[in-house]
Amino acid sequence: MKTTPGQRIFSVFNYMIITMLVIVTLYPFWHIVMASFSDSSKLMAHTGLILKPIGFSTKAYQQVLRDETIVRSFLNTVFIIITKNALSILLTLFGAYFLSRKNMMLTPVISLMVVITMFFSGGLVPTYLNVRQLHLDNTYWALILPSAITTFNLIILRTGFQGVPESLEESARLDGAGDLQILFQILVPLVLPSIMVVLLYYMVATWNSWFDAMIYLRKRELFPLQLVLREILVESQVKADTDSEVTEEAIQYAVMTVSTVPILLIYPFMQRYFVKGATVGAVKG
Repeated sequence: MKTTPGQRIFSVFNYMIITMLVIVTLYPFWHIVMASFSDSSKLMAHTGLILKPIGFSTKAYQQVLRDETIVRSFLNTVFIIITKNALSILLTLFGAYFLSRKNMMLTPVISLMVVITMFFSGGLVPTYLNVRQLHLDNTYWALILPSAITTFNLIILRTGFQGVPESLEESARLDGAGDLQILFQILVPLVLPSIMVVLLYYMVATWNSWFDAMIYLRKRELFPLQLVLREILVESQVKADTDSEVTEEAIQYAVMTVSTVPILLIYPFMQRYFVKGATVGAVKG
């Protein structure tokens, strides 16, 4: 199909705008990575954009990896992500399956009550008191159980389950399948893109979370990486060694890179599910 001059001009402007947006979006991360590999003394004397390392050096990363607090907090975050995401996906699957079944009693009422929690909550103080009375504070479970299920993710999976033809479930029940078999052997494979999207949402939210840890945790050995990173950036709790050539600014750049790269490496493996899964979960209300 032949394009008109106006369409070609429109396409050129679109590509220009998209290119500018990509540059504006990616440059801050590129700046952090290049600065983290730069020589500290040259970095402090440099002003302006950083397009490549200024005197290549890995001393900042060497000091970060020698810091027991940062390494321990990274392992804490990995443990919390694995435990919480496994529990979150399991509970979200059960909840979405229940709310998507038409033969269950009071599902419209329960669905309405679930949706209300997206707009209203008990507040910080009642939530903290509840966690404390359950003796969850100062433990990993304070970061796992209270936020194990997100209403938005539950609705995505519920809508995905509702899109599966009922004839598949009826055929399975005629063959003697129970609810668990229908859920894990029929529904889960069919809505796998939606499940992967929900898993990605849970992972990113858990990886970026620091406020809950600041509220519920007092033992530093339990701190996740993001809370330690906050101390480094905001409270300047971690200093460069006095006998080291690495400045505090270089350490901050290195820690930011270490805390960002893992979640970026996961995203490409789940990207092929993202658009399809989000679309499947948004077709029906």
